[in-house]
Amino acid sequence: MYAVVGCNECGNLWLLADPDSQESATCSRCGKRHRVAKLKRFYTDEDREAARQARAALLANKRDESESFAEVAHVADLERQLEDAGVDDREYLAEAGLDPDEIQSAGENARVGAGQSSTRSREEIVRDGVERVEKPTESEVVAYASERGVPEDAARTLLERLVRRGEASESGGRYRLL
Repeated sequence: MYAVVGCNECGNLWLLADPDSQESATCSRCGKRHRVAKLKRFYTDEDREAARQARAALLANKRDESESFAEVAHVADLERQLEDAGVDDREYLAEAGLDPDEIQSAGENARVGAGQSSTRSREEIVRDGVERVEKPTESEVVAYASERGVPEDAARTLLERLVRRGEASESGGRYRLL
């Protein structure tokens, strides 16, 4: 069971898994601890994707974007479209006359040399930045990711994507993972 719940302190909406089995939950934006029984449930469903879609609709309505939201596909479809949009990194590098395999190898060597595992994806690095920097603003998260081999534009795009997918939120210029 998934529930879309809201914080009475900051107005944040987030997904809560198994709300009937939890006694408390912490707002992902402001950090306020709530008794689950007292949280307002805007939507509940067994399906996580349905709950994500409901949360996205509620957020669109909150921002007076209901009409625009009604014109788009399901949130999961938008994610797939976003992944398919544009040119992937390998194609971009090859078209620029660079060898993508050499660049990947050099990047992996640099990360391992810096003490990082070569298995961290760009998205994981951006997520790490949101969690680890003291003030997770866009510039701080991008700087964190950039120091770990993620191009600045890619870090910004990944941060936006996390927010659009409902996996992160932004409030007052600061980001939190949901």
